[in-house]
Amino acid sequence: VQLQASGGGWVQPGGSLKLSCAAAGRTFSRYHTAWFRQTPGKEREFVAALKWTGGSTVYADYVKGRFTMSRDNAKTTVYLQMNSLRPEDTAVYYCAADPSVIHSSLASHSAYSYWGQGTLVTVSS
Repeated sequence: VQLQASGGGWVQPGGSLKLSCAAAGRTFSRYHTAWFRQTPGKEREFVAALKWTGGSTVYADYVKGRFTMSRDNAKTTVYLQMNSLRPEDTAVYYCAADPSVIHSSLASHSAYSYWGQGTLVTVSS
């Protein structure tokens, strides 16, 4: 499945952005989806995941309460609403998907087979 991420940009600290990830030509049915982020010189880190069964979500502690992951009813797009952004949230954000991620591996980037191209989020004054 081809993933297309969008919505990144520049925002001041405390601001908000909403990222989107679309599945080109198909839906996310039966695919667990996730957002990861990466800064230069660092490993890709987990941000949030959404299970296709029931739509439950899991968040990294450093975004909990500020970020919300969701999907549209047609299951063609997943979103990451980011509020109260901080400079340390600056990164390239990637969406990922895979049909076979077990719960204990939702936060592991190696568990996902399909990746979007990344969208840059810059938080600065």
